[in-house]
Amino acid sequence: MARLQEYKCPCCGGSIAFNSGLQKLKCDYCDTEFEVEQLEAYDQALSATTPADQFDWQTQSAEWYGSGEEGMRLYVCNSCGGEIVGDENMAATACPFCGNPVVIMGQYAGDLKPDYVIPFKLDKAAAIKAMENHLSGKRLLPAPFKDKSHLESITGVYVPFWLFDATVTADINYKAEKLNSWSDSSYRYTQTQHFNVSRSGTLNFEKVPVDGSKKVDDKLMESLEPYDYSQLTDFRTAYLAGYLADRYDVDDTSAFERANERIKKSTEDAFRATVEGFSSVTVADSTVRATQGSRKYALLPVWFLNTMWEGQNYNFAMNGQTGKFVGDLPLDKKALRRWRWLLTLGIAAAVFLVSVLFWKISH
Repeated sequence: MARLQEYKCPCCGGSIAFNSGLQKLKCDYCDTEFEVEQLEAYDQALSATTPADQFDWQTQSAEWYGSGEEGMRLYVCNSCGGEIVGDENMAATACPFCGNPVVIMGQYAGDLKPDYVIPFKLDKAAAIKAMENHLSGKRLLPAPFKDKSHLESITGVYVPFWLFDATVTADINYKAEKLNSWSDSSYRYTQTQHFNVSRSGTLNFEKVPVDGSKKVDDKLMESLEPYDYSQLTDFRTAYLAGYLADRYDVDDTSAFERANERIKKSTEDAFRATVEGFSSVTVADSTVRATQGSRKYALLPVWFLNTMWEGQNYNFAMNGQTGKFVGDLPLDKKALRRWRWLLTLGIAAAVFLVSVLFWKISH
């Protein structure tokens, strides 16, 4: 049977969760605070725990298999006996009946254990405030996006990431031109000089991040960068208490392909920045070779809000460490038509007043 770890206060038995402001676990019932290190014993058995995908889930959750719900898993809350349902990658959640935060230890067992975590630095109130600022002043925003209750659906999630170190060797050749122009009393002259420019060198990259979850859009996650990796902390499941978390479902080999794309572009941009003093520069040929040095598995904090509007899904996210907020907003077409009508009416009124004023002056 899968082992569920619940974090409970030894003083009163209430549930405890990681408090981003205190950087400690706190009991909301008796206000007792705990250092994360005090709960380290919970993680000591991780290396000996069986990974979750080795459990006989078909036996434990037979009602799901045969109802078209393959990949779903059923857990039982140790506190209230309520059923907790999630997909095969769910690693931390809360019981929907009693609210107790739980961590599914098998999801981070053995080789699945992350190397690092960046704990949440900003709480839900900060995420709501950032969302309000993002919406502020947007007159053409649909009304549902301004609803306060809508903001309460913001969720804190630890997203799995691969962090790659790599060494890059590059050889890039450019074709460049210099244009000089002058004129005399009769003609204008243009001189075009052509150059072959070469750049070669080696670059070292550290902790190039790649989203390790298929659920999350890679571009959305990249737009939240950068994280301050100096604050990476050794992984402990206590940091997950009170938040959602998944284990990775994109392996490191697949993730390195994405990292390689990012590394190649960054290398080409860095080399191009050294070619100066020309009117135009184009790449003639480019060879960029990246060798993976090492990779680490980390959980990074993100606040999410997903919502639908007129059949389209809108995703918003905030970096749970730095507060950087991203997300596209929909346009209320009816409000846009009203605004255009009022603008047209205003322009017509202004033209009429100017015409009347001009007529009075001329007469």
